[in-house]
Amino acid sequence: MTFRHWITIAPATLAAALLCLTGASYAQYPDKGVRLIVPYAPGGGTDLTGRLAAQRLTEALGKQFIVDNRTGGAGNIGTELVARATPDGYTLLIASLSNSVNVSLFPKLPINPVTNFDPVSLMVTVPMMLVVHPSLPVKSIQDLVALAKSKPGQLNYSSGGMGTANHVAGELFNYLAQVQITHVPYKGGAPALSDVIAGQIHLIFGTMTMTRDFAKTGRLRALATTGTTRSAGAPELPTVTEAGLKGYEMVAWYGMLAPVGTPKPVVSKLSEELARIVRIPEVRAALLAQGSEPAGSTPEDYAKFLRVEIDKWAKIAKASGMRAD
Repeated sequence: MTFRHWITIAPATLAAALLCLTGASYAQYPDKGVRLIVPYAPGGGTDLTGRLAAQRLTEALGKQFIVDNRTGGAGNIGTELVARATPDGYTLLIASLSNSVNVSLFPKLPINPVTNFDPVSLMVTVPMMLVVHPSLPVKSIQDLVALAKSKPGQLNYSSGGMGTANHVAGELFNYLAQVQITHVPYKGGAPALSDVIAGQIHLIFGTMTMTRDFAKTGRLRALATTGTTRSAGAPELPTVTEAGLKGYEMVAWYGMLAPVGTPKPVVSKLSEELARIVRIPEVRAALLAQGSEPAGSTPEDYAKFLRVEIDKWAKIAKASGMRAD
């Protein structure tokens, strides 16, 4: 074979060889540890979901999936870290409702969950639970609305940060009830809840995973859940709408996003595994017992879900005046 002949056929041969090598590398994914970035402090709903995913993916795929909490900036610091990471499947984001809300709260946000990420899977949806410190003299949603109207700005609620599910749940409540309960942001759901338990903060809209046990032991008083129907995790509680605040619906969610450009075989592998994980009988039973609804969507369905969520919260932010202070 002449040198000229080699030059002529080399590109096609090289392309075929690279394709084979690339396919092999996809099939072997992961061949090293994977970071799951949680953009909030340990102990909150995003963190708990990330740790469930990390444990089960490690067991299923044979390499360590490690949760890396990168807090700050209302979740934007950790989110941007993943958006700018190499799109190879080894740095992934545990996303939440805040990723769809922050687009409206931060007009100059340099990242977008649709354009800067490839959706992997919607893992779970989670109705919230409205709990108050027992010292607050309210036992129903109507009591809370009446007290808040009699003391505008004097009651407060905590959240895991701007744009978190706790935050937007509170602002939606303020908007529909026409009250002024003051928002106090923290750097994560766990510290936000701790100060409600300690009596420093009056109330919080928390996930059932975080709040239900404290409500059962009397350290908090549960008033209602925030979904459209009563939760299987707390069927004794009315929904906020059922309790008198018509039109209130607020459901948190957690999923996985990868940097845009992540190889499709990697995204598909992760998506299929996550869908399988939430269908494991003991995992599904545990999630339902905590008040979470297993999802395990395809990347395509998660993409559609994200667009709907972004549009929904843009409208609510505009109508309520909700913004990042």
